Amino acid sequence: MNDMFDTTPSPTMREGLAQRKRDVVRRCTEAAKTTGHKLMFGMTTSLMLQSVPIPSECDLDTAVLHTVSSNKQRRVRKRGIPTQPHVWRPLVDSEPVRINRHVYALDLMHTWAQLAMHLPFEELVVLGDAIITASARANGRDAEHIRADLAAFVTGLAPFRGKRSCIAACRYIMAGVDSPMESRSRLSLLKHGLPCPQPGYTVPGAMFASGTSMMLDMAWPQYRVAVEYDGDQHRTDKAQWRRDQEKRDRLQNHGWVLRIATAATLANADTRADHAFGVARQLMLRGARFTFQPVERSLQ
Repeated sequence: MNDMFDTTPSPTMREGLAQRKRDVVRRCTEAAKTTGHKLMFGMTTSLMLQSVPIPSECDLDTAVLHTVSSNKQRRVRKRGIPTQPHVWRPLVDSEPVRINRHVYALDLMHTWAQLAMHLPFEELVVLGDAIITASARANGRDAEHIRADLAAFVTGLAPFRGKRSCIAACRYIMAGVDSPMESRSRLSLLKHGLPCPQPGYTVPGAMFASGTSMMLDMAWPQYRVAVEYDGDQHRTDKAQWRRDQEKRDRLQNHGWVLRIATAATLANADTRADHAFGVARQLMLRGARFTFQPVERSLQ
């Protein structure tokens, strides 16, 4: 990661993921010691062990520790241990992620495919974005290359429940997304017919007073229109608020139009439509041509 670019998640999100990982590592280690076996964890437990945000609308119980094995005979069960065993036959081709000497996690690409049958389509896309970002940070690899690898990986897997959804989701998964809410904001705009923005766009020549490059959550650079997603910390953290104001003032002076999305903006179909219309209007005023959809359409 280049230190000149502001690509870290918000402190609130980063701290929350780190605390949850510590808690889950402790619980998984206790479970493994109690069973007397090394355990591999998949599903949402794998995400928590690898600091990936849990998707919303998942039909699994995230309070349970989800173990994974390649067949029924290899499952580990013990009364009184809050684990839910799952069989994932492609496991034989995966490289386990070692958390400690007792605990292993299913790698993130397999975890994403494994969760496909438990998530709505859009949340599968949101999770794909998050996995690419987490993998890039953990491994220091180019996020766009990881995105291409994910598409090739799922296409090459033997048939499994959810494979068709995974292949379709790869059309919408993008590199450079810092949070699930940014993903949901982008997908909402796409559902209204807007052209796909570029996530994590670094504005050429635009710098903070500190010398750090300015990055936009999503942008249409040719039209100098962008959307920033503001979580609660953008309002409550004075340093973050001042940084936001510096960025917006400087970019507006360079001819950019910035629209702000919040949790309230994305709360329901009406607020999402209002937000999409505002962004669409700015794009059209600057020459973009597309068909705006006042009612959300399905991405599938």
